[in-house]
Formats: sequence, C-alpha cells, structure tokens
Amino acid sequence: MPVDDERFLERLRQRDEAAFAELVMRNQGPIYRLLLRMLRSPAEAEDVAQDVFVSAFKALDNFRGESALSTWLYRIAQNHGKNRIKYLARRSRDTARAPIGRDEGTPGNSAQGPEEAQPDSTALAHEAERHIDQALRMLDEEQRELLALRDVEHLSYDEIVQLTGMPLGTVKSRLHRARLALAQRFSALQEGKG
Repeated sequence: MPVDDERFLERLRQRDEAAFAELVMRNQGPIYRLLLRMLRSPAEAEDVAQDVFVSAFKALDNFRGESALSTWLYRIAQNHGKNRIKYLARRSRDTARAPIGRDEGTPGNSAQGPEEAQPDSTALAHEAERHIDQALRMLDEEQRELLALRDVEHLSYDEIVQLTGMPLGTVKSRLHRARLALAQRFSALQEGKG
C-alpha cells in the first residue's frame, strides 16, 4: 500500500471526519452505480449506499489492507446489495424498476436532456436503451453483477477476482457468457422476438 494510502487509512481509523468525507466523495458514485445495477431502484440504491459507508466506518479496524480500499468497499456494497435483494424478496415488495439511462450515474443526474433535432434517431435510441434494460433484467444476478463490475465500473479482472472470490478463468468465462447472453437477448428484443 502506498504511503499516502497508509496515511489516509490511519486518518480513517482515527475517525477523522474529513478523511471519512473524502472516502465517501471518492467512492459514492461507483458504489451507487453498482447498487443501482443490482437493485434496479434509485431509492433502494441510495439507501443501501448510505448503509455501506456506515458499515465501512464501523469496520475500518477490520480492514487488513490486502486489497485496495475501494475494492473492500465494493465487497461491502455487494454484500449489502445481496442482502437487500433477499430482504425485498422475502417481503414480496415490488421495487420500482425504471429504465436506467446511460447518463444516470449518480443521484441527482438526469438522463433527459433537450430533444434532438432528429426525432426518429431519438426514438430509436430510447427504444434501444429500453431493450438493453430489459435484456439486462433477463440475465441472472451473477451475470448482471459481472457486467456491471467490468463494463460499467471498469474494474480490472484482478479486482473482480478479489470481490467475487472466483478464479480468474471463471471470471473471464462467465463474463464472456454474460456478454453473449446479453447480446442474444438484446437482438431478440430488437427483432421483436423477446
């Protein structure tokens, strides 16, 4: 771990509020986006993201520094996201699942902008986004998670291995299968067969 990271971690362990605020600022966007992909609900993702940072703050003394701090936060977020999914399933509560736009990366950002001059291309783009969202929902949880980690959050394979506990070859093969499944489902939806 670089010296700057060690100093930052020590400040966190001493419960330095400024350091914790910096930790949240550095990581809130990626954590929120990961949870949004898992939970499919902006409100749920925001709630769980807050829980993630509270849990991380309480567990800082348990962080051993074997991975990057951001990887450790992703793992906490994954666990909280999975727990929330189980909770929602147990409670049979249907969460609102609005389509996720490409520009909807953090809370408060809107995917809607001024209408384009070419309404046909705008309509096609909206339809494609809707089909991508539907195709993603058709995938199993593991496939969505791997796609989010690699293709949305741009984590390295090594970071994904650390997060998931899967061997590198398994990560690569399952990610490949997830991409193929997504492409097949998207094509079927585009052709009206979905």
